[in-house]
Amino acid sequence: MSKMLAARLYGEWVPRGGYKPLPTEEKSRKALHGSRVWRNPMLKLEEIEKPRPGPRQVVVRIKACGICGSDVHMYERDGEGYMLYPGMVRLPVTLGHELSGIVEEVGEGVTEYRPGDAVTAVEMWYCGECPSCKRGYFDHCINLEEMGFTVDGGFAEYLVVDSKYLWKIDSFREVYDNDEKMFTAGALIEPFSVAYKAMFIRAGGFMPGGYVVVYGAGPIGLAAIMLAKAAGAGKVIAFEVVSERLELAKTVGADHVFNPMELREKGVTMHEKILEVTEGLGADLQIEAAGYPQLISEMQKSLAIGGKITWIGRADREAPTWFEYFQIKSGQIYGSQGHVDGAPFMWVIRLVASGKIDPTKIVTARYRLTQIIEAMERARLRKDAKIHITP
Repeated sequence: MSKMLAARLYGEWVPRGGYKPLPTEEKSRKALHGSRVWRNPMLKLEEIEKPRPGPRQVVVRIKACGICGSDVHMYERDGEGYMLYPGMVRLPVTLGHELSGIVEEVGEGVTEYRPGDAVTAVEMWYCGECPSCKRGYFDHCINLEEMGFTVDGGFAEYLVVDSKYLWKIDSFREVYDNDEKMFTAGALIEPFSVAYKAMFIRAGGFMPGGYVVVYGAGPIGLAAIMLAKAAGAGKVIAFEVVSERLELAKTVGADHVFNPMELREKGVTMHEKILEVTEGLGADLQIEAAGYPQLISEMQKSLAIGGKITWIGRADREAPTWFEYFQIKSGQIYGSQGHVDGAPFMWVIRLVASGKIDPTKIVTARYRLTQIIEAMERARLRKDAKIHITP
């Protein structure tokens, strides 16, 4: 069989003191909380077997794959040597879940795709048969596998994937004049769909003219800003501590950007600044894309009447809240995970194909697959918006 390059993450199964994995976790080595089990993660660039398609499967030749904050959290270690990512992880695994590419080969029974098609893929690999899937909660599939977390992902030259997880992006040729931009945009459909689901499917969106606040101007936050502007937000306010990302937030459409640390030095809180900008009315929709639970204390104080909070960021910590704020403002908080429920990929692909949003604006660095370690070390600095890997 032929070989290919892949960036594989390894680690040691050493449950933290006080944490007892379930028997199913022990047997499958699929930890529900990676940060409580996997120790000393190490990324290696290896030569492995090129995959072949089985029935209803497709082999995709990867053209672009983005580094997500989750990838960085899996790569990084805390003071005790455990990975930082709190979600589901099985090691070893090929990282990468924000990808696009070209259909290379199709397996038996695949009729909707053919070699040469430009595609992207969802990261949440749902079964479609469990009670959650039958209710339409595909992102909460009981038998869920996650590309780049529990099954091999896109930091490789090729990927084998069930055809049901693919979406075509050939329509991007109508707005991009070269393949590099087209595939760059295709590899950003996943993070933009995460933001889309949280904002419009889980939280139900906002009325055109609504005031929207985004916490964190990383890739998900920047996607939220662009989507809010496309949906007709009256004002978009962004908070971010990294100056480079603050400037990018302005570039992609934020009307007001603030560094909360600089505000603190002036004796001003985030909720006070929101109330100032909105003339005391508060925020109609707030998006937590920073992974900092303590933000709830600021968010709840700046709710508009009927205001909503949608939560995307991930962190292995808790934070207190006071529900009185939600009661007196008829407010609501929505948790959001994934990007399959409600088909956000379809809606985001249509927005890109129509020219309403251009995801490529948030890519700030590109590396070859052979430079994956260098790219991950740069990602750890958290100055870039999106770093892309190209085989």
